[in-house]
Amino acid sequence: MKKRPYQICVSGAAAGATVEKSAKLAYLIGHEIATQGHVLLTGATVGLPYHAALGAKAAGGVSIGFSPASNYREHVKLYKLPTDAIDFINYTGMQYVGRDNHLVHSSDAVITVGERIGSLHEFATAIVGHKICGVLLGSGGTADFIPTVVDRIDVRGKEGIIYDNQPARLVKRIIEALDDHYADFKDPTDDIERQMHAKSPDTNREG
Repeated sequence: MKKRPYQICVSGAAAGATVEKSAKLAYLIGHEIATQGHVLLTGATVGLPYHAALGAKAAGGVSIGFSPASNYREHVKLYKLPTDAIDFINYTGMQYVGRDNHLVHSSDAVITVGERIGSLHEFATAIVGHKICGVLLGSGGTADFIPTVVDRIDVRGKEGIIYDNQPARLVKRIIEALDDHYADFKDPTDDIERQMHAKSPDTNREG
């Protein structure tokens, strides 16, 4: 089967102390996602997700943002969110809580960096939605408290959460987990592509 890119969300604080502390870490995660040939998803916002988007674009990757706004004008004027470092913006019109839900469920995996309450909501949505979850330890905020939180409450799937303190290694482990998840999946479009290729004329022959 031809390997298709995964959609990996980077969830992190848009403001606060962890932005300055972990900006480089978020950048490295975005850079590694793109380097590995996958697509970065963010909340089309400032702070750590923005730094992840910068990293993805620096590596020549694709960055997709999910905005709480209904359109470009609202995105810029009302929410005061960036448009650079993003190849495509999905204007959800769902405000922040609805946007978070749409973003997470459009992702194959969610990586948490830093974190405030909004990112904690995204993490909770991801774990309840049976997404592959990664947490960058040492990035500050509630990200560093997630192991304690999930240890003290009944969270289904918590044994599958991937913790690491190295951005590149965390991304690689996430991709390996996704490869395992899709190991038994056969994409029907692969057969269609093979059939189309077999029927296409041989343009390399002489005469």
